[in-house]
Amino acid sequence: MSTLPRSGPRVVQKYSDEFKLTAVRLSQRPGLQVKSVAAALTIHPFMLSKWRRMRGTAD
Repeated sequence: MSTLPRSGPRVVQKYSDEFKLTAVRLSQRPGLQVKSVAAALTIHPFMLSKWRRMRGTAD
């Protein structure tokens, strides 16, 4: 079993509260899916779902 070499330290992206709120509001618009909003904002859908749960808006 071989392991892949790491290319460097892992970078953690920090998002502002304003960005999170905007993303959540976009994902609540009729006809828009979490997956498509996340892709448009280049974030993982799980992250957007987590922000929605934190704001009390379940998927």
